[in-house]
Order: sequence, then structure tokens, then C-alpha cells
Amino acid sequence: MVERKKIEIPEGVKKKESVGEEAEFPFDISPMYEGERVRKGDMHVELGGTSQPGFELVIALPEEQVEDMKVTLVGPDLDEMEEGKAYPYAMIYYVAGEQVDNDLEPVIERRNHDFQNYLEGYMHLNQRYDIWIRISKGSVKKGLNSLTQIAKATMMLFKNEMPFIEKIEAVYITDAELVDKLLKEVAMPIYEERDARVEALHDEDVEEFYSCTLCQSFAPTNVCVISPDRPSLCGAITWFDGRAAARVDPEGPNKAIPRGDLIDPIGGEYSGVNEFAKEESGGEYDRIKLHSFFEYPHTSCGCFEVIGFYMPEVDGIGWVHRGYAEPAPNGLTFSTMAGQTGGGKQIIGFLGVGISYFRSKKFIQADGGWYRTVWMPKELKERIAKYIPDDVRDKIATEEDAKTLDELREFLKKVEHPVVTGVVRPVDGKKITEGWKEEEEVEEVVEEAVEAPAAQPQAVQPVQPVQPAMQPMQPMPAQPFQFQLPMPQFQLPAGQPAGIKLIIKDAKIIIDKVIVKSEKEKKGGK
Repeated sequence: MVERKKIEIPEGVKKKESVGEEAEFPFDISPMYEGERVRKGDMHVELGGTSQPGFELVIALPEEQVEDMKVTLVGPDLDEMEEGKAYPYAMIYYVAGEQVDNDLEPVIERRNHDFQNYLEGYMHLNQRYDIWIRISKGSVKKGLNSLTQIAKATMMLFKNEMPFIEKIEAVYITDAELVDKLLKEVAMPIYEERDARVEALHDEDVEEFYSCTLCQSFAPTNVCVISPDRPSLCGAITWFDGRAAARVDPEGPNKAIPRGDLIDPIGGEYSGVNEFAKEESGGEYDRIKLHSFFEYPHTSCGCFEVIGFYMPEVDGIGWVHRGYAEPAPNGLTFSTMAGQTGGGKQIIGFLGVGISYFRSKKFIQADGGWYRTVWMPKELKERIAKYIPDDVRDKIATEEDAKTLDELREFLKKVEHPVVTGVVRPVDGKKITEGWKEEEEVEEVVEEAVEAPAAQPQAVQPVQPVQPAMQPMQPMPAQPFQFQLPMPQFQLPAGQPAGIKLIIKDAKIIIDKVIVKSEKEKKGGK
């Protein structure tokens, strides 16, 4: 177990301390501000986010080691920051209480997102090492001039809303070097330890799953279901964390979900989850498969760490994490896809997940798991490389191998990725895709004598192909795309020369039967 202790603040760094509760705050504090967005034009400063390191961490300590309501700020304060700029940001909380233990650390930590969004003009997004904060110009004009005010308000909310926290102390850091050092040496090992606990436990081993509704202020229909094999989309809450939270705060955002009857063991569909989804989404969704990418996938909130995206051109799935700024091979960036995927929607072809889901033995197992995965950024791949099966690890491309769909297609052919020949699903040995069909030019020449009718009572009409009826759009299938094109029917006017030449290019055609008859045959002649 990673040792829990207070961090060491280096000598010589800029530091200020404040002890005791704040008499009043220069901003409103209310749940009504949940969901408030601070746009770039209204932003005074940005903390963490896409360009600067940042993290939030809760550490449980013995009561005698925590100085209640004390804030230590290391680095430049808000009134020393340049408007419009982005800065590093770490928020570390030491907590103590009779009921507080290591199991509650991530539960308390995730509520930082909840409580900080109660603060007027302060936008908190994401979690763990992905925090993204914006402070509005309006709040600064009203008197917000120090991050210690934010820390005091947040700690007050922690103690009011989670009374089992008897003492709390905060260390906020904006010193770039120290933020980076503590992220690597303190925060990441603790995150890894938490995630590793659940690896030996599986969905079928428990009777209850857990929910998380913290993101419903941003995604009202989101139904976050946390099971042993599927952590929260934000990556911050595992099944153990959900259980601990429900124990100390049964009316809070993490509630027990009776698993119910198993409907689909491969897709991960349970009757209890479906009933909960219908209730929590306001009737928007009534089916969720925890381990499916294409069929009734889990809803995606907006705090997800990674987006999965289907590329029909190669019949494979790519994954891109929040820190990758370049376009994926489908031509879209993470932020663009996040706008399509988030909001608590169930989107066929896109899926938000937490990075720790890549550890799961059931990782999108209904759709082939790693054997359907064809691309991910190098940084992400290296981070979770040990969880990728040996026989497919080198066949998954990164941006160094392919940046476009054409390059990806060539790479996958070269390494003989399973999507090329057809994916066999490891969980049951079923072949779920047929592999690529090589595009062929089809040229068919049919020569047949055609006898014109003796009389043509009506005017000759131009040749018009009969168009097939339009079909309603269907959800993106797990099987590779196969287009069945009905052969157009032609009515030949009198006087047309005999013979038909059909040249069809750049198409994949599945034809059961083609029958060409002359007019004699139609009349019963030979």
C-alpha cells in the first residue's frame, strides 16, 4: 500500500497560509450554479485543462495530523495571475474522522467536482489528473482575489454535506515544477493502487452494482453504472468506491443498483440495470449493455477520459484520450467527438470510457475487445500496454503508424490485423466480422437479340431506372458493412439497338441471381 502522509513543501518556494473559517465570501454558493459554463471570452484564468498539468487528490490521515480548515497555497495566487492565461493547479485535501479510511478517499475526492460547481463563476470539469478549471471575470470583479477563498468554501461544503469528515485541511499548488513532481510521485501511485484493487473481482461475483449521478447537472439523462468490470466513465470511482460511498451516504450520488437477472452474459445486460436506467434517465433509455460498443451501449456523460470511435472504412474501433490534441484518423479531434458523444446520450459508434476500463477482462467483449481495436495515441497505448494481449499489441496503430484512414488501412493490411480477415470474439470463439472484401471492378456484358413489338401506341419514353425504395437509417452494425444493391430495371423503348452493357465501378455487390430475358422469351417463345 502507498504510504499516506503529508507532502513535503520545498524550501524557498512562494507560500501563504490561512487558518480558520471564512466569515463571508465574495461569491454566491448554491447548487443553482451547477452546470454553469465559463466561456473563453468570460474567463479570467484557466487552471489545469488541456495545456497545463493539474490534479486533485484526497488523502486520509490520523486526526492529530490534520489541522482543521487550514489552507496552504504554494505558488502564485489569483491576484498575481495574468488575465487570459492558463496555470498549473493541484488541490490536495487531508481528511480525518472516525469513519474516514482509505476506501473513502476517491469518494470524497469525486465530490470536489460537485461542491466546487456550487461556487458562482467557478467552473470545475473532469477529475483526478484531468481537472479543468475556469474562473470568470465577473467573480474577480466582485472580489474573488485568492484561491484560499475557493479552498475555504470547498472545505466548508465538504464538512456540511459529508459530516463524517470531522477535520479537513487543504494544500493548493500553482507552482509548475511542484505540481508536475507531485502528480508523478504521489498522485499517480495512489490512483494506480485504487484501480488495481478491483481487478480480481468480476460482475458475476457481486449482487449489487452502484450508480453515480454527479454528472447529471451537465448530462441530465446520463446513467453511470459502476460494476467490478466497468469503472465510472470519469475513471475516479470503482465498484469498491461506490460501495463505500453508499455506506456512509445512502442518499448521495452513489446508490446501490440490484443487479437483477442476467439477460446477456456477453454484452453485460442485467434486468436491474435496465430498470435503473429507465428511472434515472427519465424514460429516455431502458436498456444498457455494460460491455457492448454497438448494441445499447453505456451512456456517455462528458467527464469520460477516453472516447471510442468506430471507423467503418476499416471496420475497427479507435480510442483517443483527452490529452491528445491532434485529429484521429477519422479526421476528428477529441473535443469534436466529445461534443457528439457527451450529454448523457447513447450513441451508436461512439463511446466514452474511463482509462481503467482498459484493465477489464470484459473490455467491450461483445464486439471483440482488443481484437477490434485498431488505433490509439502512443501515449495512451504505452500507458495501458500491459493489458493488451501479446498477439495483437503490435498490430494496433498509433499516430506514428497512421494519421489518416488510408495510412491506417495500409498499416492494418501490413500487420495482418484481425479486422482484415475477420474478428473472432475471444469470449465465445464466435467469428463476428467477415473481414475486408477487396473492392473489385465489375463489368458485365450481356448481348441478346431483342425483338421490338409490332406497334407502339404511346410515345417513346426515355430510359428510366427504377430506383430502390429508401430504407430508414439503422444503427451502425457490429458486422462489416455490406451493401446489397438491387439491380435497376429498365424498360426498353422501340427502336433501341440490341444489347445492354453494364459497367459498375467502385462498388461492392452481392447478387443472388441475375435473369435477362428477350422479348420472345417473355412471350413464351424459344
